[in-house]
Amino acid sequence: MIPIRDTTESKIVPVVNYSLIGINVFCYLIQLNQGRDLAQFVYIYGLVPARYSIPEISAYFSTVQQLFSFISFMFLHGGFWHLLGNMWFLFIFGDNVEDHLGSVRYLGFYLACGWASGVAHMLLNIHSNMPVIGASGAIAGVMGAYLILYPMARVLTLIPIFIIPFFVEIPAFFFLGFWFLLQFLSAAGGAMTGVAWWAHVGGFIFGVLFLKIFHRVPALGISRRARQMAERKKTHHLQVIRPSGPGDDPHLYGALTVTPHEAKVGAKKLVNIPWGFQRRLFQVWVPPESEDGDKLRMAGLGKITGDGGRGDVFLTVRIRPM
Repeated sequence: MIPIRDTTESKIVPVVNYSLIGINVFCYLIQLNQGRDLAQFVYIYGLVPARYSIPEISAYFSTVQQLFSFISFMFLHGGFWHLLGNMWFLFIFGDNVEDHLGSVRYLGFYLACGWASGVAHMLLNIHSNMPVIGASGAIAGVMGAYLILYPMARVLTLIPIFIIPFFVEIPAFFFLGFWFLLQFLSAAGGAMTGVAWWAHVGGFIFGVLFLKIFHRVPALGISRRARQMAERKKTHHLQVIRPSGPGDDPHLYGALTVTPHEAKVGAKKLVNIPWGFQRRLFQVWVPPESEDGDKLRMAGLGKITGDGGRGDVFLTVRIRPM
């Protein structure tokens, strides 16, 4: 299952979330430039449990290096696909958690989850001399928080069956619960794939716990100012629409949300509309100077009529206040 996007719209531009993605990509580029020294680089900046449990090894590292590894390990990755997968999940789920907590608290929350996932891995692999790297534990914490905050949100998911892409909406509690179950079973079963399963499990659990703690941390003035500056000028490019209509009406009706800025200058949106079990994607053009209540017609996408024809889908433009 490949998540495409969630249906919970963030009201801000997630500056911290985007910055974290950028930092991870930057650190990966640094890794690519290490050449033959990559293994040494990963051992120094990754999290190696044996460095803390075996005195003969820990003697080679300074206190600063030992402490810094608990942060640096979560910004390194084992390869391009490892990086891409992690950043995609962070992109999908992180913006809403940042929207809820505010930028400053979200940054602290993310780092705390990453640190806790590293501790969980280290305690359960205390003598391992294998470096653990990756943002998976921190992102697992973000996913745990998302599960608590938006359990009934829906995740648009791509399920490739042979060569046919099926798009289905899966409730967030099922998608994230199933993901966590796979991580736990892999960890408990001792799956030997080079993946730090217990870091994923620990990060997810601590994400749920830390969310309650960070709720008690008062929002700072800088967070309120940052939120005002980060208010979105655009709605999501991809919107999920579930049109409906009276039983005898061949047409279906739904709503497309835009901001005042988009209504003024025009916007292209990708809409996801149910089509049996599959969800199909369509591009819709909102013309400039649109007004609240304007109708957009998608010909031939409505109900099948008795004569074999097909009705239309009408989308009402809804302008969301900034």
